[in-house]
Amino acid sequence: MAIIPLLAKSSFDPEFIKTLVAAYEDAWQQLEKSGSTYVSPRYKRAAQEVIAKRIIDMAQRGEVEPQRLAQDAVTYLEQSYA
Repeated sequence: MAIIPLLAKSSFDPEFIKTLVAAYEDAWQQLEKSGSTYVSPRYKRAAQEVIAKRIIDMAQRGEVEPQRLAQDAVTYLEQSYA
């Protein structure tokens, strides 16, 4: 899971880390269900890293709702790397 190593040195408390992991898993699941090319072996690792970093970035800016974090990460990936 690409988000765990990025959270290892974060200042987020353990409970909020669970929220971020849930948002990451939700975002990835959304991409898988959509049939996005980003889930293919060719792009998977990079896409997972982009999603993880976006979720962390938005959490640092104050977003705490897992569904919004997930949707924002998916939208960000699709709009930034289309």
